[in-house]
Amino acid sequence: MVTTNTDTGVGPAAEAVFRPVRTANPFEETVERLLSAIRLGVVAHGARFPSERELAARLGVSRITLREALRALQEAGYVESRRGRFGGTFVTYVRPKPSRSEAQRVLRDTGTDLDDLFAFRRVLETGAAVLLAETGLSPEQDRLLTERLTAVEEAEVDDYRRLDTVLHLTLAELTGSPSLSTALTEARMRVNGLLDAMPMLVRNLEHSNAQHLEIVRAIRDSDPEAARRAVREHLEGSEALLRGFLT
Repeated sequence: MVTTNTDTGVGPAAEAVFRPVRTANPFEETVERLLSAIRLGVVAHGARFPSERELAARLGVSRITLREALRALQEAGYVESRRGRFGGTFVTYVRPKPSRSEAQRVLRDTGTDLDDLFAFRRVLETGAAVLLAETGLSPEQDRLLTERLTAVEEAEVDDYRRLDTVLHLTLAELTGSPSLSTALTEARMRVNGLLDAMPMLVRNLEHSNAQHLEIVRAIRDSDPEAARRAVREHLEGSEALLRGFLT
């Protein structure tokens, strides 16, 4: 069963981020994985990473490599280490204040091509929703999806994007495809880098919640075409906001 404790990095998004490191550069990739967890909100501001033993095992790296990566993040101001019974590594990173110049800087620094990013995300998210509508949900999966949906609907503005990300990644996780979950996590990282530089619009969040409900309803109704339409409408909205903000 997938749990929901994002404070300790457990759940669909965490499973995709904290997968085993497979490159010849374990230090660099470990740093990238930890940064992904922070920027996606898998481990939220003020929350604690899993223990060194657990995290090293999940990433498939030595505890020495993990400690070096955490030390690098601490020096860069992303985390801090606390001692004692309730100690550990806690996230201190605060997202930059939203601004058009910040969004344009992110776009420039990451070399992201919007058309490529949007097309990639559409294929992944539409495919996940359509597949779930075709195969159906188990009672446990349906309960988890309801939990994720409710969390987003009840989220405070400051925590909305993190919980929205978890909902989207949950759809990929429920397909049972680790490759899809990993690909969508990476795409969402790039999207979130841009979205985080935009101000949160309450009216837009209300509209987004209504669209989330339509996506989930289509999946529960086993209606692939309705799922395809609902995802397309939802993503077109965020794409339009990003294009408008960046130009």
